[in-house]
Amino acid sequence: MNLVTLQFKTTNDFNWNLDYVETLISKAPLNSFILAPELALNGYAYNRMDDAVAITAEAIKVFKKLSVNKTIAITMTTKEESQYFNTLYIFHKGEIVHTQSKIQLFVLNDETAHFTAGNSEDMKIIDLDGFKIGALICFELRFISCWQQLRGADLIIVPAMWGKQRKDNFETLNKALAVANQCFVVSSCSANDDMAKGSAIITPFGEEYKDDKKELISRLVDLHDISKMRKYLDVGIK
Repeated sequence: MNLVTLQFKTTNDFNWNLDYVETLISKAPLNSFILAPELALNGYAYNRMDDAVAITAEAIKVFKKLSVNKTIAITMTTKEESQYFNTLYIFHKGEIVHTQSKIQLFVLNDETAHFTAGNSEDMKIIDLDGFKIGALICFELRFISCWQQLRGADLIIVPAMWGKQRKDNFETLNKALAVANQCFVVSSCSANDDMAKGSAIITPFGEEYKDDKKELISRLVDLHDISKMRKYLDVGIK
């Protein structure tokens, strides 16, 4: 499987951001699994929440078309009645196959004042053509209970807007997640000036493929590495 992580700056022009994400996705090989940074289309635009919801509606149409021969995962701003959510969408074969809203909101950037937490039941392993996928959205990466909830996934994706002051934390936790859960991890973090970057593709053995200078990182991986790791270093993950 070809895994792809994106790493770019989000501007104040939401339409430009959507066009740029579309451009990057078009550069990825066919049949890739592609992950974008958290809220890549609009960032934490607390003073423009309804504009963010509007760009999400446009993006859904775009990503459905782009996902006919690629799988795309991206978090976007959604609204239900008067409540806003930070919601991950996975698009596959032209359809939305999974959504989950961020459960563990980050207090230090006032996320709890503007977003509503999602349902813990939605954080689950999904099956895409026999490939098991789970997701942790940014701050959720710090919760070992969330790691355990996704135990048995073949791939865990981590979209993030993680501050550069804690860059080492982000990179260390993602690598540990891959080794502890004996799975592939794809992390995608914003490249904005105050963000950590550190986007990576990590194997079950802990091998990392990352480059803070690139906006698109792509790696063809051998999915048999998962069964090898779980067979020869058996810790009970099936």
